[in-house]
Amino acid sequence: MANFLNILMLSSTFPYPPSRGGTQVRTFNLLKYLSQYHHITLVTLRDRSVTDSEISELRNYVNHLVVFDRPVNSANNTGFWQKIQRFQRFLRQGTPPSVLSQYSPEMQQWINEFVEAGKCDVITCEHSVNEIYVQSHFQTQIKTIVNVHSSVYGTCRNQLMTGTAEKKWRDRLNLPLLYQYEKKYCAKFSDIVVTTQEDQQQLQQFNPKAKIAVIPNGVDLTTFPLRSSDPGGHRIIFIGAMDNLPNIDAVCFFSSEILPAIQEIYPDTTFEIVGSHPTPEVLALQQKPGINVTGRVPEMATYLHKATVCVIPMRTGFGIKNKTLEAMACGVPIVGSDRALEGLAVDTQITPLRALRANQPSEYITAICQLFDQPELRFQLSHHGRQMVETEFTWEIAGENYQQICLGQNY
Repeated sequence: MANFLNILMLSSTFPYPPSRGGTQVRTFNLLKYLSQYHHITLVTLRDRSVTDSEISELRNYVNHLVVFDRPVNSANNTGFWQKIQRFQRFLRQGTPPSVLSQYSPEMQQWINEFVEAGKCDVITCEHSVNEIYVQSHFQTQIKTIVNVHSSVYGTCRNQLMTGTAEKKWRDRLNLPLLYQYEKKYCAKFSDIVVTTQEDQQQLQQFNPKAKIAVIPNGVDLTTFPLRSSDPGGHRIIFIGAMDNLPNIDAVCFFSSEILPAIQEIYPDTTFEIVGSHPTPEVLALQQKPGINVTGRVPEMATYLHKATVCVIPMRTGFGIKNKTLEAMACGVPIVGSDRALEGLAVDTQITPLRALRANQPSEYITAICQLFDQPELRFQLSHHGRQMVETEFTWEIAGENYQQICLGQNY
């Protein structure tokens, strides 16, 4: 394979602006890196929230941008019989409703014709939901890559184990089907990319011989600069898209089971929830003392720089969390759960202390109080966290490794 590639990238999520969510951030930054060295054709979907100016701006980062309208989501039909019909279709076809609901036949036809015409050397699915567009026979013609942001089977299983599943009965029925679905679609790809070793181990069970590479997320260090000073005080922050179920669970859990105990010790403690599209459940948290929900903000780093501590009380959701890396890049001390710190060596015996780990309410309370009281501990976490991001988790590092997968090289 030549060093210059024609790459067809598939993303049912419109990957711009990259501040919109984790899927957009990873997709945009990888395509931005690859476009410096290769010819990129991006095929994506738009919904009503995507503006013409955003489409125009995204064109600056790819050679060819093809945009289709997102299909009307039939999953919004929430009647009992509609749910039964969707589950029956899942049983028959083996593809989850969440994937089928985003499927565009027009996009499929365009992709088929593009591949059959021999116009690309590599096809990449940016997020596993795009696997539906890749035909099994494609890998006999071109290199096929799926960039799995997180295992759907692993996420569902984790939500059931932790009691954070939105609909337990549905997820129990879906779990064995998701296992078979993930196993089947992975077989279509010559290469699989994941963000953590945990997902690598999960997917390796499907096929021990599969080529699975771990490429963590990164941070744009220009967008998330190191803060110039420690503001002190008792300001706690959480960042993330606030229509995302794991994020909603995290802030509700923290607000009800942890924050009141901290405010008993430090009455002036505030909790700022910063992120786009807050749901009514999240907005209602503002009725509690000291809680502010901002919605989408122009620059996340501005809010991070003012915080004493960034708390990431995730109880579900797999993969490396962009929010964790972004807070570290800004030099904000972190208290996070196992899920928040997945894939990061932050508190091992052979690495400097880079974050404090907490899973139970009492552990969060202890860790946050320690950071409120100890400026030297805040400095330690700030310095070591930023250092780790600079050396291991930039988008340049991720992009270079992804490029080598596209070229058929080991990295």
